[in-house]
Amino acid sequence: MATIAGPARRRSRLRQLAAPLYLPTILSGAKSFADNPIIGSRLLNRLGLHTGRMLLAGAMAELRRLPLTFSVSAQDKAAFRRDGFLVKENFLPRDHFERLNEEVRRYRAWGWECHQGDTITHRLHLDHEALTQLPATRALLQQAAYRRPLAWAGAHAGSPVFYIQRIFNHLTEGPPDPQRHLHTDTFHPTVKAWFFLDDVDDCKGPFTYVPGSHRLTRAWLAAQYRRSLKAHEDPLRYSARGSLRWTEEELAELGLPPPKRFLLPANSLVIADTSGIHRRGEASEAGSRLEIWAFSRPSPFLPFTLPDVAPVTRLRDRALRAWLQRQDARARRAGRLPSWRAVGPERVDELE
Repeated sequence: MATIAGPARRRSRLRQLAAPLYLPTILSGAKSFADNPIIGSRLLNRLGLHTGRMLLAGAMAELRRLPLTFSVSAQDKAAFRRDGFLVKENFLPRDHFERLNEEVRRYRAWGWECHQGDTITHRLHLDHEALTQLPATRALLQQAAYRRPLAWAGAHAGSPVFYIQRIFNHLTEGPPDPQRHLHTDTFHPTVKAWFFLDDVDDCKGPFTYVPGSHRLTRAWLAAQYRRSLKAHEDPLRYSARGSLRWTEEELAELGLPPPKRFLLPANSLVIADTSGIHRRGEASEAGSRLEIWAFSRPSPFLPFTLPDVAPVTRLRDRALRAWLQRQDARARRAGRLPSWRAVGPERVDELE
């Protein structure tokens, strides 16, 4: 035990000595209580650091939404502000959906795979090069009815990151998937979107969300304040790193309703603020679901949003791919598996 605890104590002392270097991260998207001595400081959080960052980030998101507000219907804005999500069934015309569905299922390329417990998530990045081969998918991602509510909800006019994503439930031996625990992704408004190519029922591990849990109510801020005082030593690794875990029993104390499962037909779109409480639902049996998945997490403290500029988006996508490749190579050299590992075009066929 001493040989394990010694290096851990030394790393902790080094972080504390380097604490002044972490000060600028207060105005970034950094969220780890365990790894950042400023964000995890019990004293600073007792003075309101964590909840103050939440309030400031929420105000900045509202500023960024202002120039986007007239591009979204009043009905959609009211529903999203109330619930934290939008649901749109029968989103595409039937012929467009069928063309998109067919081309996505045929498409094969090098991708990325993450194992979490008994679940495997497989992703194919929809960058510029991929979308030249997928015209029906490109048409969806460029459609105003898709992009405008996604931009407004995420308080970011720039392009999200897009993937073809397939989630394989109960495919491997392992502990329960940690994404099935109720959790928040981070402390500030951030958006994810799922366009389902499969009917989603209880067999598919439906996306689940606690309506209204994205709102900065007095009860929610008080709960966040209490958690911030001890999150740096939380035994749950995800919570300690800023993706706080919650229980269904806590929802009633927060004045929140039970979680809502999204049991939806194919050709449905869900857009959600994942700073609210959500999870991947329990899958009643082994199986998978296929979707177009989008993710947008802008810098939380910018008061303005930059437009979607194609060269900038392509540069970002190349940087993301390079970063994933570097993480994969470093982990393999160290003799361990990376969080996201590169997999060949044949991998989906093997899993299916």
